[in-house]
Amino acid sequence: MVGAEPVEVLRRLFGYDTFRGQQAEIISTLVDGGDALVLMPTGGGKSLCYQIPAIVRPGVGVVISPLIALMQDQVDAMRALGVRAGFVNSTQEWAERRDTEEAFTRGELDLLYLAPEALGSVNTMRLLERGRISLFAIDEAHCVAQWGHDFRPDYLGLSVLHERWPDVPRIALTATATTATRDEIATRLNLTDAKRFVASFDRPNIQYRIVPKKSPTTQLLDFLRTEHKDDAGIVYCLSRASVERTAELLVTNGVAALPYHAGLDARTRAANQSRFLREDGLVMVATIAFGMGIDKPDVRFVAHLDLPKSVEGYYQETGRAGRDGLPSTAWLAYGLQDVVQQRKMIETSDADRNRRRALAQHLDAMLALCETVTCRRVQLLAYFGEADGEPCANCDTCLTPPSSFDGTIAAQKLLSTVLRLDRERNQRFGAGQLIDILLGRSTDKVTRFRHDQLSVFGIGTELSEAEWRGAVRQLLAQGLLAVEGDYGTLSLTDASRSVLSKERQVMLRRDPVKAPRAAAKTPKAAAPALAGEAVGTFERLRAWRAATAKEQSVPAYVIFHDATLRQIATDEPHTLAELGRISGVGENKLAKYGQQVLDVLAESMPTAAPAAAPKPRSTADDDDLWGDEELVEPDYDD
Repeated sequence: MVGAEPVEVLRRLFGYDTFRGQQAEIISTLVDGGDALVLMPTGGGKSLCYQIPAIVRPGVGVVISPLIALMQDQVDAMRALGVRAGFVNSTQEWAERRDTEEAFTRGELDLLYLAPEALGSVNTMRLLERGRISLFAIDEAHCVAQWGHDFRPDYLGLSVLHERWPDVPRIALTATATTATRDEIATRLNLTDAKRFVASFDRPNIQYRIVPKKSPTTQLLDFLRTEHKDDAGIVYCLSRASVERTAELLVTNGVAALPYHAGLDARTRAANQSRFLREDGLVMVATIAFGMGIDKPDVRFVAHLDLPKSVEGYYQETGRAGRDGLPSTAWLAYGLQDVVQQRKMIETSDADRNRRRALAQHLDAMLALCETVTCRRVQLLAYFGEADGEPCANCDTCLTPPSSFDGTIAAQKLLSTVLRLDRERNQRFGAGQLIDILLGRSTDKVTRFRHDQLSVFGIGTELSEAEWRGAVRQLLAQGLLAVEGDYGTLSLTDASRSVLSKERQVMLRRDPVKAPRAAAKTPKAAAPALAGEAVGTFERLRAWRAATAKEQSVPAYVIFHDATLRQIATDEPHTLAELGRISGVGENKLAKYGQQVLDVLAESMPTAAPAAAPKPRSTADDDDLWGDEELVEPDYDD
């Protein structure tokens, strides 16, 4: 479709009538030969911004993606739309790679997917020089940021694209980047003159919740059973061992779960990832080695059993929930040991001083998000440069507001205990011993070290053990306590002096007694309810889609997304022409699946009623679809 109008490609291939947000301007920039740096949240339609320019410009669009394990699915999704796509990577047989390379050099592809490390190969560079390139798309561009949350060294070599092909337009895309990270992306990729497009980072359909960690696996089970029974989701753990234990526990308790971490062999990882993408209701328990590029639209929750290192990482990981725009949950269990562990990891890191300082700043921002008494969404958006946001009424701090109190005296008592142990006994202990001393507990350890003779023994009975643990956690977060040594003992910092000398007030958060439950279905987040017989029709369409996807060995969303099936079930089209007016039904899918869909509908509607007037069709990315509401507007290792 070289030379076609972008909106024509949108209608014919993707099945939508209009662009949304900044898509049209981004596409126009690339079609005209300009460069672009695009920041758009997961679910915002990033991929469409390079797919359509690659189709309408002469040549082949080269997509740089770090997601080798997902390239086949990306190509399958494009081919299902009628887009000529292929990939070249290390997983291919020689004959398949040869055929793809020949198709590229003959100009018989619209899109070619490559891994960033491939550009370090002389053979790959020679291949690119033999073909005509319409554009370069650098996906997951935040991977070039050396102090970012997901740095990939191979991305540093991508500046060669501008040096070797200075006249070919480039687009760098990411869902996660602060202002500083954006500048680093632009500098390292030679995109300082590129036009920048920054969409809102808000994901209104995701409810952010952070709960005090008590018994995390028990809390997780309760969360799944009461709110997300039989839903697809991702559970992130800090270590490989924790992944294995948690997956086993879930399976033992009747939850269909699979493990994923870098310690598993490649075949097992690939098989588990494939099952997660293709089956309904599976839970993937993983380290952060899993998830980038996963475009499964119906992930209903992302849970963290350990504290993420940074807000960027947290946002990237939680963003894998709710790509279809329907209500989803980002749930995190957070406790004192998380803070101690993360601080210790930074202090014992082999990184240089500047790197450790950057890691500490990332952690401080994440701790501030955990400890806030205001709307979490407002604070999250402010971190990415969106100020003056209104409380969302759909996060835990909005639904069940915590309180803050003047904890200066409590802080002084805690810091005094640390000080006296150090000065009078030349000893340092962890939080448990400090709390026992403050509560006046004559434990074996307290009596053995004669800590019951300290003047601070028993002076903290106004707070419970849980409240003291919260105080320790918050003093660590505020930099008023430090973690030292292999055993995570606590010591004072330079900032502690101002509290002990009564020069600084310390405000502490008091967690609410009752946490919010299921996600609130706000107008922006809720999909229109299916009425009457449409519910059964929708389920029959889903069953047909599942069987078709299994037969073709592709994820179900490659056939049609839930949002499209919902509209089909509601509108009840009787002809191919009527079906072709449904959002998400392009020409290729209409030709390939149209009659099958009508057959399913015929079984559901023995007495057909006149079809409803067609609704305007919105647009979305092929792998980042919102729900029907858009029609209205809206590894860590051991």
